[in-house]
Amino acid sequence: MAPEPEDEIKDEKNPRPLDEDDIALLKTYGLGPYSTSIKKAEKEIKEMAKKINDLCGIKESDTGLAAPSQWDLVSDKQMMQEEQPLQVARCTKIINPNTEDAKYVINVKQIAKFVVGLGDKVSPTDIEEGMRVGVDRNKYQIQIPLPPKIDPSVTMMTVEEKPDVTYNDVGGCKEQIEKMREVVELPMLHPEKFVKLGIDPPKGVLCYGPPGTGKTLLARAVANRTDACFIRVIGSELVQKYVGEGARMVRELFQMARSKKACIVFFDEVDAIGGARFDDGVGGDNEVQRTMLEIVNQLDGFDARGNIKVLMATNRPDTLDPALLRPGRLDRKVEFGLPDLESRTQIFKIHTRTMNCERDIRFELLARLCPNSTGADIRSVCTEAGMFAIRARRKTVTEKDFLDAVSKVIKGYQKFSATPKYMVYN
Repeated sequence: MAPEPEDEIKDEKNPRPLDEDDIALLKTYGLGPYSTSIKKAEKEIKEMAKKINDLCGIKESDTGLAAPSQWDLVSDKQMMQEEQPLQVARCTKIINPNTEDAKYVINVKQIAKFVVGLGDKVSPTDIEEGMRVGVDRNKYQIQIPLPPKIDPSVTMMTVEEKPDVTYNDVGGCKEQIEKMREVVELPMLHPEKFVKLGIDPPKGVLCYGPPGTGKTLLARAVANRTDACFIRVIGSELVQKYVGEGARMVRELFQMARSKKACIVFFDEVDAIGGARFDDGVGGDNEVQRTMLEIVNQLDGFDARGNIKVLMATNRPDTLDPALLRPGRLDRKVEFGLPDLESRTQIFKIHTRTMNCERDIRFELLARLCPNSTGADIRSVCTEAGMFAIRARRKTVTEKDFLDAVSKVIKGYQKFSATPKYMVYN
């Protein structure tokens, strides 16, 4: 007598082999063959075991947590509150370095000097001569190495977010861009070329020219392009009230720059502190001159500068001190002159890229109507053209708006132009 179909299914010792219809049915309900289900179950068991271990803590591990039942949060919090604050000292000398009985001479400011040992949490390789350390208040043992002291105002000079200006936004400065890229980008991206030739790459660049020709704009484009840390310093920020403060800020600035892998330091309006030295009989300018001499020393002193590039911008190069301008400190001098006709046309196109303009505007004609004008003047023309369109309640800017803006900005504001004054000094 043949077994009933139900009995055949219930017989676990001799399970019926699955036919194609059964496999199709199992797949419909998300159940694959037995092997797939077993693998899935094993994976889930492993994940659950891992979660349990994470929650309970693995006692065998050195760094693992104890089981939550053994935690004593109250005493832990009390211990953290009772932990004594550390004093800041400076390690001035290491006695018997690289040995087990090494001792450290520390100087706690306004208290005294002590010869001390190391705490339990510090390795001898962490401590160097001249560095700041944290010491406890009882035995004055060194408990922690501290970073170098840098003024917060100096730290704030670092440009964290990259500017959104690219080389395409700098119009009419092809030669200047090439010279700048040779000095700044090439040594960072291809240092082996300079090693093969046996020359040192140029260290610094001075950008000079009339106001509004794109000196600071190009520096912002450089900051956008390179992955190096970019530090922007405005000359007047280094002029301080007390004697020696400006020079100290310059030292800390270059100390911070040396700690980076690659760094670009940009001094904007450098004539605020880089003026030629003179004696006015009163001593009013002595502090500014000290600051400038510290910059000169940092640019080409005894300490190696490492991978630091220095850019400076000014529109009065005639007032700068010769010691600052000599090769070895500022190797390249890049002049930003007035843009020619082609460059002015390009600048018009750059500034009208985002504007809602009519199609057939003759930018070359507009460029011809703006002789001896800088990039800043052309930007002002584009803004004024937009203002004329807003005044007429139109959504597009016409060529007539641009012509009106040219007559207003270029001809009307002629007496405010700084270009003729600059040409006298040049």
